[in-house]
Amino acid sequence: MRRNSALHNGAAGAHRAAIAEEQEFLDVATARRDRLADHLQAELSADALDALERARQRMLRQQYEELRRAREGLVFGRLDGLDGTVRHVGRVGLRTDGEDGEPLLVDWRAPAARPFYTATAVDPQGQARRRHVRTAGSVVVGVDDEPLDGTMTAELVGEGALLAALDQRRTGHMSTAISTLQREQDDIIRAEATGPLIVQGGPGTGKTVVALHRVAYLLFAHRTMADQAVLVLGPSPRFLEYIAQVLPALGETAVVSATCDTLLPEIRVGRDESRLLAEIKGRSLWQTALEEHVTSLLPRPRELKLRWEGDFYVIPAAAVAQALASAVQGRPYHRARAAFAEQLHHLLAEAVAEQREALMDEMEEGFEDILARFDKGMKHDQHFGRTSTGSDVDGLLSEEEIEQLRSRIAENATIARFVEAWWPTRGAENLLRDLLTDRTLLARFAPQLAPEEAAAVSAEPAGWASSDIPLLDALADLLGEVEAPQPQGEFVADRARRQRGWVYGHVVIDEAQELSEMQWQMVLRRCPSRSITAVGDIDQAEAAHRHTSWAQAVQAVFGDRWTAAELTICYRTPREVMDLTGPVLRKAGSRNAPPRAVRSSGIAPWELTITPAELADAAAQAVRQLQQRWHGGTVGVIAPADRIAELLARLSDVPVLTATQSKGLEWDATLLIDPQGIAAEPRGWNGLYVALTRCTQELGQLMLT
Repeated sequence: MRRNSALHNGAAGAHRAAIAEEQEFLDVATARRDRLADHLQAELSADALDALERARQRMLRQQYEELRRAREGLVFGRLDGLDGTVRHVGRVGLRTDGEDGEPLLVDWRAPAARPFYTATAVDPQGQARRRHVRTAGSVVVGVDDEPLDGTMTAELVGEGALLAALDQRRTGHMSTAISTLQREQDDIIRAEATGPLIVQGGPGTGKTVVALHRVAYLLFAHRTMADQAVLVLGPSPRFLEYIAQVLPALGETAVVSATCDTLLPEIRVGRDESRLLAEIKGRSLWQTALEEHVTSLLPRPRELKLRWEGDFYVIPAAAVAQALASAVQGRPYHRARAAFAEQLHHLLAEAVAEQREALMDEMEEGFEDILARFDKGMKHDQHFGRTSTGSDVDGLLSEEEIEQLRSRIAENATIARFVEAWWPTRGAENLLRDLLTDRTLLARFAPQLAPEEAAAVSAEPAGWASSDIPLLDALADLLGEVEAPQPQGEFVADRARRQRGWVYGHVVIDEAQELSEMQWQMVLRRCPSRSITAVGDIDQAEAAHRHTSWAQAVQAVFGDRWTAAELTICYRTPREVMDLTGPVLRKAGSRNAPPRAVRSSGIAPWELTITPAELADAAAQAVRQLQQRWHGGTVGVIAPADRIAELLARLSDVPVLTATQSKGLEWDATLLIDPQGIAAEPRGWNGLYVALTRCTQELGQLMLT
């Protein structure tokens, strides 16, 4: 007994000493961070006098914001090397004072920090020990040491710290996870960004954590990417609110977050539509249909007759055809028109110059005859001194005069009206509306549609639905801007957000299994380099499309040119709940094994059978009990769509969502209403799989008789 007590006291003493040691380091790092932040703030207070200084201040402001946000969790790790070196890992990189300051704190994104996430006892990567440092503000509250000398074979990196983090109460906002990233997550975060990377991960495997930390890593490792910004696409506005604090907390400001529905700033989704129509309009056939439709709107070559300063000039059909072919050459509709107009101005200027030259030639020939007769009678008149033939006045316009003439033509309103009438400005909204409501046009440009499908499309009510946004985006791209937009805003993200045609340095997509083929086309237009990371779970797909594998989902856009990765470990959902998912996945037609849960909550899922009449009261009572058990945490309710209104009328202090709306969210406890009703919805078994896996601790189900 005394021996055990002595061992316990010794371990406690060592733990207190370790906390004191890390507190001393945290104090030093915090003081250094504060001094740097104060210095940057002082520099930012000075007025920027020129463009170079303003650019420098933008960079300094980003550095300042990164330091300011690093107050919480500044230091979270330490690596002790086999060679005796000690490196602390944190949210930002810091150096000691002085011009040649030594590294004080290693940025978690730096290569030197990678062993903190990837080293194991089997592969220590030159490390003797890894230490996780837990802090609350500026106070160290705990440490977890993990020897890496070969005496341990834990599969998870920093298991104690990870499980402690997972057992924390949920707050409704996503937190950063840079102190507990696992090896398979870190491998994906630091993967090359040279092509599409598709990451399959089941519930609770950290897909969103991986996606967002990959953004932070790429912006750190590839500084030029920040000049183009990174686009983060999420499934819903609620989800974007959930993750809103993560990237700023990681110090990244060159990021635009959006849903597919909000990528066109001037268009708002105003109505719902049937799953049938959503599936039809999500097919890749529309890309070709829209391309051919816009091509059909290009003017056909013909002779053009233009009026200039009272005279008519003819541009031959052959010259018009050549100018058209040169102007189009893969350009969008309006840019091709602008290119053609420039050539037309040149052709007209040349026609005017040639007609003037011909007129002068005619006048000169007649004048020479008159002069010849006149000279014969006056050949002795000394006033002329020589015979004048008029050859010194040839009537030709100089290159400079022709250019001046072309400029006048380009500014002429009559010529502009002629071009507009012959090659009119088009709007994507009117063009799409005309196409979708015209059965003849649909038959011509989308012959793959069955007659009943074309009839369903053409009978749509007014207003735009979600599936119309990718079609409008495709048309806007094919038409091109009438005038190039003017960049606005201080940060690159502000400028990118305002411009539909902005080309991003990288795109990260969460819940990517929900994207239709036309939505994938939207992504590709914004990142033609194909530097794309997409994370999702194909087994959680609830969208109207029929894809059941990633190959089917991305074939139309990427073909076979994409890389697959997989997250296999479930950190969120307890083992007791994950055990329920096998039969559900099989009924959903899944080809994947469910992820392996690594933790147990010790709470078995429970069921309560009730009648529909008892639903509201039973749900309210169950929610109260869950809130009492998980005080300080969160409770969520998931139900079939036709039960939501009834439940919202009774439950005002908890989120009440459909399975689709709950995607990507998590709570300490989930109350699942009528699971069989969810399974009966379209792609319902996939939806039930989502609903079952939203909790981190406890799952309760109300079964309806």
